[in-house]
Amino acid sequence: MEWEHLFDDLEGQLAAEWEAERAALAAESERLRISKLTLRERMRIMSAGGARVGIELTTGERWDSVLRAVGADWVGVGIAGEHRLRIVPSAAITAIGADHGVLLAGLEAGMAGEGLRERMTFGFVMRDLARRRTPVTVRRTGADPQHGTIDRAGADHLDLALHDRSEPRRPRAVQGFRLIPFDAVSWVRVEGDASAAL
Repeated sequence: MEWEHLFDDLEGQLAAEWEAERAALAAESERLRISKLTLRERMRIMSAGGARVGIELTTGERWDSVLRAVGADWVGVGIAGEHRLRIVPSAAITAIGADHGVLLAGLEAGMAGEGLRERMTFGFVMRDLARRRTPVTVRRTGADPQHGTIDRAGADHLDLALHDRSEPRRPRAVQGFRLIPFDAVSWVRVEGDASAAL
């Protein structure tokens, strides 16, 4: 009788040790998976659910917003009370505030492969806005927003023709030009049809 209790006790201890080892391996595997997640991947996961987040920028601005799109080096956000899309270079974001559930959802594994939008760079999107002649407002770090139309976009900069918001880009309406490095851009608000831009 005592031998049966002894073997039952040993089996129970062995099963508990195996279960503890499996749990430790699973926890370590999850820590390793999370250690490889990038901010971009987390934002991509959060944007799939239309997460409401607080975006903090290098300009000191803070927005209550919804993640609408994530590109290679930018995010598209909708600001509360504003129907226009803002395109924000990832480098201009200093923090993202979210409730704990949204943060945890951003850790979930296994989204499908990237689509074309996720591979688009900030420069690609600026060139598309230039091609479409879409009016925009550009905010640079340390400067007030400026309204105009992107005439062209190079590898690391854009040419902005400044004009009043109420005027289309015509030679007589242009008040000046700005050559703006992408590194200086805090955000670009698409004044035309945002869905056409992305």
